[in-house]
Amino acid sequence: MKSSKTPNESTVEMREMVMPHHTNPQNTVFGGTVMSWIDIAAAMVAARHCGRPVVTAHIDDIDFIAPIKVGYHVLIQASLNYVGKTSMIVGVKVTSENPYTGESRTTTKAYLTFVALDDLGKPVVVPTLDPQTEDEKRRFENAKKRVAMKKTVRDTLSHKN
Repeated sequence: MKSSKTPNESTVEMREMVMPHHTNPQNTVFGGTVMSWIDIAAAMVAARHCGRPVVTAHIDDIDFIAPIKVGYHVLIQASLNYVGKTSMIVGVKVTSENPYTGESRTTTKAYLTFVALDDLGKPVVVPTLDPQTEDEKRRFENAKKRVAMKKTVRDTLSHKN
């Protein structure tokens, strides 16, 4: 296993089509269905990066920007933004596409943290991340700030029993 990898080495794109069983009474996809697709794509990114089983440890942020209608095509793009010692932050963007007009729009964005596991189910060290492009470097720096903010919030809100 390489000691360092680029975000491009683990990027994942997957597609889904919104079927009636995915939808609510408004004929738009259930948020939980979109969350499931996001979790699957992000888990694939994390596993590709570390070459180990991974588990979702945290969903830092998920924004539902616009509904996705039945029959629309969905593009889920996931990439590694940041790596800690045993954890990885994956950014995911969901875009819906009208298959008849070609119109597309961003519908959901999310950030998820995964932890790599050893053969006994314990956290294991993962390869470092080597961002190459300006966009990858920006995402890395933003994710680093996200980690620091999460720690500040946790420390501020924590209390001892």
